[in-house]
Amino acid sequence: MFQGKANTWCSTVVLMFLILITAFITVSGNSLNTDREILLNLKSFLENQNRVNRGRYSGWNRWTSNPCEWHGIMCSPDMERVTGINLSDSKISGEMFNNFSALTQLHHLDFSRNTLKGLIPDDLNRCHNLVYLNLSHNILGGELKLTGLARLEKLDLSTNRFHGEVKFSFPAICNRLVVANLSMNNFIGRIDTFFDGCLNLMYLDLSSNKFTGNIWTGFSRLVEFSVSENRVSGLIPASSFSDNCNLKGLDLSVNMFHGEIPREISNCKKLVMLNLWGNKFSGPIPSELGSISTLEGLLLGNNEFSRVIPESLLYLNNLAVLDLSYNNFGGRLQEIFGRFRQLKSLVLQGNSYIDGLSSSGIHKLTNISRLDLSYNNFSGHLPAEFSEMVGLKFLILAYNQFTGPIPPQYGDLSQLQVLDLSFNRLIRSIPPSIGSLRSLLWLMLANNSLTGEIPGELGNCSSLLWLNLANNQLSGRFPPELANIGRNPTLTFESNRRSNVMIAGPSDCLVTKRLLTMDYSPFGFIYTILTRKICKNVWDQLLQGYGFFQVCVKGSPVRKYRVSGYLQLIGNQLTGEVPSDIGKMQHFSVLHLSYNQFNGELPVEIGNLPLVVLNISWNKFSGQIPREIGNLNCLQNLDLSHNNFSGIFPTNLNCLNELSKFNISFNPQIAGQIPNIGQLATFEEESYLGNPLLHSRLLKLQDPTVPPLNSGKQALPGEEESEDGFWWKALLMEYGCGMAFGMVMLCICVVKVQPKWVVNKVEGLHQLKAVRPWKKNGSRGGGRII
Repeated sequence: MFQGKANTWCSTVVLMFLILITAFITVSGNSLNTDREILLNLKSFLENQNRVNRGRYSGWNRWTSNPCEWHGIMCSPDMERVTGINLSDSKISGEMFNNFSALTQLHHLDFSRNTLKGLIPDDLNRCHNLVYLNLSHNILGGELKLTGLARLEKLDLSTNRFHGEVKFSFPAICNRLVVANLSMNNFIGRIDTFFDGCLNLMYLDLSSNKFTGNIWTGFSRLVEFSVSENRVSGLIPASSFSDNCNLKGLDLSVNMFHGEIPREISNCKKLVMLNLWGNKFSGPIPSELGSISTLEGLLLGNNEFSRVIPESLLYLNNLAVLDLSYNNFGGRLQEIFGRFRQLKSLVLQGNSYIDGLSSSGIHKLTNISRLDLSYNNFSGHLPAEFSEMVGLKFLILAYNQFTGPIPPQYGDLSQLQVLDLSFNRLIRSIPPSIGSLRSLLWLMLANNSLTGEIPGELGNCSSLLWLNLANNQLSGRFPPELANIGRNPTLTFESNRRSNVMIAGPSDCLVTKRLLTMDYSPFGFIYTILTRKICKNVWDQLLQGYGFFQVCVKGSPVRKYRVSGYLQLIGNQLTGEVPSDIGKMQHFSVLHLSYNQFNGELPVEIGNLPLVVLNISWNKFSGQIPREIGNLNCLQNLDLSHNNFSGIFPTNLNCLNELSKFNISFNPQIAGQIPNIGQLATFEEESYLGNPLLHSRLLKLQDPTVPPLNSGKQALPGEEESEDGFWWKALLMEYGCGMAFGMVMLCICVVKVQPKWVVNKVEGLHQLKAVRPWKKNGSRGGGRII
């Protein structure tokens, strides 16, 4: 009897176990189906907000119903639950999905590099299993309130529009947090207490916000800490650098810290990069820094340190980058810099150094690849000995008082990519040996007193994409060989892609903005606020040939990844015709030839270029304006003023829908009708002054206007009028009008205001605008006509 009961009991247990197993399998199957339905709801939500240019999520459920096989979906090892979604860079716009919490096993969520907007929905706080959250590079905003994500380990909210204080999320989500990136937002408030409870935190980036108050003193237990580009102030307490300092990277740049650097910083024996640039630190540079043998980057620029450089720094064998710019160091260049044989980059720009460089010994830095001595008061001749620095890639000596010729030995620097000698007092001709520099990307010789012809040998610089020879005294013709520059920069770009990325600082960002001449930038990535991170990204992209640039194709501008260069010959004495070979310059989008004496017809081949800016004003070009200019679909700035063009005005220029600046004034032999509608109708009358044969009902001039009489001397860029205000000239012109019934002679006295041309120098690129008593906007267009 007992045995029967036992058998019955065992049978019952087995039956219940089987029922539970079956129920578990059923529940598991239902859970995956439930996850599938949630993802399909997400797909519908995204498609409703993104009618065009949809990402790969639009293919969900098209070829397979198993969500674990869909693009961007991650599942558990047993393939029974959805655990992750990665839709980064998927062309998603609009607000965030409001039901992620229904995916109860969601661990990983990545919607970075889209254009999501609005607030983070409260629903996200119910994703209690979330370990990884990346919403970076969107336009999300509002206050940050991530209070329910207690299991979060990695958080990236960089490059958004979040504002307010971080106290609503920290320390609430600190329990397991290892990485937190809140950079490039609009966060405010203090940071000195909210991260104390983040005991597992190793990487914290708070850069490019609006944080204030004092520094968080617990940062030395991290591996990397950045609070750069904020408004944090005060002293750095010595207690911040504990005996067990774990830091490898510390970035406090561009804040308002002051006082001396604590000597206890030497406790950070693992430190690789120390960036204190752009504060008000003063006193001596601590000699204790010489005991941190791992140090590779030391950026102390834009502070108030004393000019004594500790000898102990010479023993940092791994030190590759030293930036002591903008510290108001005076006198001659310190002899110690010639002994930093281990350096690859030395930046001393923006100090007050004087005299020459020949005795400094700096040419002995044979390992160096970047030398920046710009914005000082160095004088004398350029050292020919610099040619001994065989690994040099970036030589920047602009904004000094160097005199004499450019040493032809610089043509031996076979790895040189940037040569910037602009804004000095250099004389004589450009050495033909510069044409030997096959890796040269930038050649900046603007604002000197160079003479002679442009050497045709420059055409051998196959990588040269950015050439600025503006405001010199160069003469002769436009050599046809010059059209060969930049024809094949691929080898240089590929070399840069293979090389190690060098530590970059804010000083490099200043150089980047100057070399790219952002006011006339043809590049697609224009930023109102150029933070250091953005600047470094732009610079790295260009050096590797990944510039994001509007390429002109038939019909309309289409965005493609491609570099684009500029040629600036403004303010010289160049003559002759522009050769038809100019049509070869397919990598150039800015062509500035104004304030020269070029003549003849403008070659029609210019219509083959991907131009964004074309300025040939203040020359002697003649003949008809090439209709081919109307094919330049990406053209934004067109200035043909003050020439001798004639013939019928090409009305197909009205199809240049991107055009925002246009000037054809003072070409008195141009005839025809300006269209009454379209892009050309958006420009004011200053765009058409001095063209009596050019008509439009939009022009409000009461009398025909003709160009002023030649005074015998043409004003050069930078010259000012000899008298203030506006002056009047009376011009008497006779012309005849043929009519069916006879000839009538008409004598008209034309009194007109002669504009005072104001030249705004922007690194060799000149913005010319007429200052008049009744107008203020010059020749700027009103808007874009589609």
